[in-house]
Amino acid sequence: MAILQVLNLGRTEYKSCWELQKRAFDLRSTGLIPDTLLLTEHDHVYTIGKSGNDNHLLAHEQELRAKGISVFHNDRGGDITYHGPGQLVGYPILDLKDHYLDLHRYLRDLEEVIIRTLAAYGIDGKRVEEYTGVWVGDEKICAIGVKSSRWITMHGFAFNVNTDLSLFDRIIPCGIFEKGVTSLRQVLYQETDFMIAQETVVNEFAHVFGCDVKRETSGDLAALSVDDPNGEGALSTVNQHES
Repeated sequence: MAILQVLNLGRTEYKSCWELQKRAFDLRSTGLIPDTLLLTEHDHVYTIGKSGNDNHLLAHEQELRAKGISVFHNDRGGDITYHGPGQLVGYPILDLKDHYLDLHRYLRDLEEVIIRTLAAYGIDGKRVEEYTGVWVGDEKICAIGVKSSRWITMHGFAFNVNTDLSLFDRIIPCGIFEKGVTSLRQVLYQETDFMIAQETVVNEFAHVFGCDVKRETSGDLAALSVDDPNGEGALSTVNQHES
């Protein structure tokens, strides 16, 4: 059975975590690390995918500065979304050649991970045919946007656990006008233990992708510290905060 290395980064600034993703992608491409799942909560940020529309960001620059929200354009699929504290973000760095050569199936499997996680809480999560992601009723609880090159994956999912949903009010999430967003906290009417939710996601990910989990602690991430030409480990660029 394949190994899935799970790295809990704690809370991170988006740009530095993106750089870490790219480092992990390079290491996975050359076979220096196994399949890896990076887990984090980001500082407040709006990210816009390569097919995104800047007009779907409704907040002006002064408002963004006042709220401490960054904006980044990146190379994932999809439109605009929000990341921030209370939201579990997962970046699977997988070699799909070891699983299947089917990106559509990969997206459906990421959705399946979250659907199974929600079922563990007694929540009926579902897919909506014309959109990617996971929904509870007509509200999205998990956004998904990925990139693949040479069948190595980047980017991933953003699962609203205890997310402040008011931060979605200043964007048109994923460019979808007619539907809303929700979180575990909102559906369950109470704060959810973030670490238990994270552990549930990891377990369901391992089941869906048929992996044995190898966990690394947030204080010991040497698994990505393979020497690079500049003599720096991958973690030197990551601004880590314990959450």
